[in-house]
Amino acid sequence: MNRFWIAPALLCHCLTRPLWAQAPAAPPAVPLLERLVGRWTVRGVVGSQPAQYQMDGTWTLQHRYVELHMQDVKHRPPQYEARVFIGADTVPGHVLAHWLDIFGAAYSVPPATGLVHGDSLMLDFPYPTGTFHDSFVLDRAQTWKIRLDAADGKGGWKRFAEYQATPR
Repeated sequence: MNRFWIAPALLCHCLTRPLWAQAPAAPPAVPLLERLVGRWTVRGVVGSQPAQYQMDGTWTLQHRYVELHMQDVKHRPPQYEARVFIGADTVPGHVLAHWLDIFGAAYSVPPATGLVHGDSLMLDFPYPTGTFHDSFVLDRAQTWKIRLDAADGKGGWKRFAEYQATPR
């Protein structure tokens, strides 16, 4: 007999929750994130191999994150695809990022922490196999210079990829 009360209780909870729940406070604004919104052609190298992607930047999840959707354009089906979510932290000038790609969930953690300073966005992903340092720098021509450096295990860095993103 008790099991018949579970469904009505859950329904009641779901229907009344919006009446008393409060939305979380909006994080501080990060104007540079707005500059990532748009359609981009991304060209560069991964290691020593040429790479080309199209990247679309959009606001998502009630304007809490900029989502970058990157997709390889040289191959069909694409050999690489990623979705990167970058959002403001609760500390002004700080951001958090999640990089999800074709390599799967195990390689999408941990999230990055980052800083925004002027026209630069720096992200550090402390992966178990070594930290990645990603930098996005917007130049005067409204072109993004994107660099991904990997910790070399000896206290230094090794270039993993370098790109230029131009509006399309």
